[in-house]
Amino acid sequence: MKYKSTRGGVGGLTFTEAFLMGLATDGGLIVPDNIPIVDLDRLKDLNYKELAFEIFKLFIDDIDEGSIKDLIEKSYSTFDTEEITPVVRKNGVYILELFHGPTFAFKDVALQFLGNLFEYVLKERGTYVNVLGATSGDTGSAAIYGLKGRENINIFILHPHNKVSRIQKLQMTTVEDRNVYNIAIKGTFDDCQAIVKSIFGDVEFKDRYHLAAVNSINWARILAQIVYYFYAYLKTQVDELYFSVPTGNFGDIFAGYVAKRMGLPIKKLILATNSNDILYRFVNFGDYSKGEVVKTLSPSMDIQIASNFERYLYYLYDGDCEKVKVNMERFQKDGSLKFPLDVLKKVREDFDSFRVSEKDTLNTIKTFHDETGYIIDPHTACGVFAAKRSGYRNVVCLATAHPAKFPEAIYEAIGRYPEAPEAIKKLEGKKQRLKVLDNSVDEVKRFIEKSLAD
Repeated sequence: MKYKSTRGGVGGLTFTEAFLMGLATDGGLIVPDNIPIVDLDRLKDLNYKELAFEIFKLFIDDIDEGSIKDLIEKSYSTFDTEEITPVVRKNGVYILELFHGPTFAFKDVALQFLGNLFEYVLKERGTYVNVLGATSGDTGSAAIYGLKGRENINIFILHPHNKVSRIQKLQMTTVEDRNVYNIAIKGTFDDCQAIVKSIFGDVEFKDRYHLAAVNSINWARILAQIVYYFYAYLKTQVDELYFSVPTGNFGDIFAGYVAKRMGLPIKKLILATNSNDILYRFVNFGDYSKGEVVKTLSPSMDIQIASNFERYLYYLYDGDCEKVKVNMERFQKDGSLKFPLDVLKKVREDFDSFRVSEKDTLNTIKTFHDETGYIIDPHTACGVFAAKRSGYRNVVCLATAHPAKFPEAIYEAIGRYPEAPEAIKKLEGKKQRLKVLDNSVDEVKRFIEKSLAD
């Protein structure tokens, strides 16, 4: 399997080269040359780790199979259940629990793997990296927990200052390992993401400081997330499934789109947004135009520019790299793209989308708890609301975070705080380490340079 850029300027990459490059050097995102079709019958009796191996080996041919199995075993040994991503049936929907990793969010499924993959590849190559990423809340802590204390790796994570939940901030800033650098940007997640993309676009700076990506711009993130879509199908034993996915950056739902292209019988993907609704407007009206980021109860979705949208655009345009490049350059210039009805018809074959208000989020948490005794976090509530609004049967709702990561929202909805895991309770009162910087590419560059020189 070889990899290339969505913009056509880079190609012929091995998996490891694509993994280390992160963002393609021509500014595009990296995709595989082809998407393999899976024989579902061969998967039906597999556990999660076995399933991950069968999926991974289709996309990785420059790492031996024994090492892939070892990486999988090591990555998922940190989860609190052998199932890794259990599926439960509640109130007429399936809940795919993606919060059983060390930071209690779906990002752990990919980032525990990425941490071990970085360590393996760097040891094989005798080199080092400085990981740079942006987070709207959960990616940061999951990446930090995946990479903290590892040799030959430093990690710099940007988050929007005072715009993540209190628990998300504590998970990032209380880590004591000296290879971890938390940067709070005076701006939004989109600003953080733009800074990271700009720095990766400076190829000379990127190469000089051995920068690597940990955001979902890294194909390995998407690869790891594909697995739980297949796992949910195997657990439900339903021939035609719908998946409802709360998303702002389009990475989690894009993994489902790839799974569908691999032959998983997904009828439709239901895209749930909060008030930051650029993806909702795209699916329903063909309007992909950025607006002001609104702070909501579901902060990990407080995003107005979806970084994985470019990957979807590549497939929407049947692999026409020039068309993708022209569109992304236009969006960079104007902040807006418009799609005609014939294109939207194709989009709607795969996606439905619903926008969820704050009131609907709280009501969904309350109603779901009243009827089942089960507490869902605000992001998951967006997905459940969208599932109910769709009217479809056999919907799997992705539960992307443990409710204890958003205790204030849960209290507002049901009048009491959720029970927190011990690891979250232990964060309270711990010393925090972070650097607050202006919304400036140059300031972040200077901070990286100074930190690595010390």
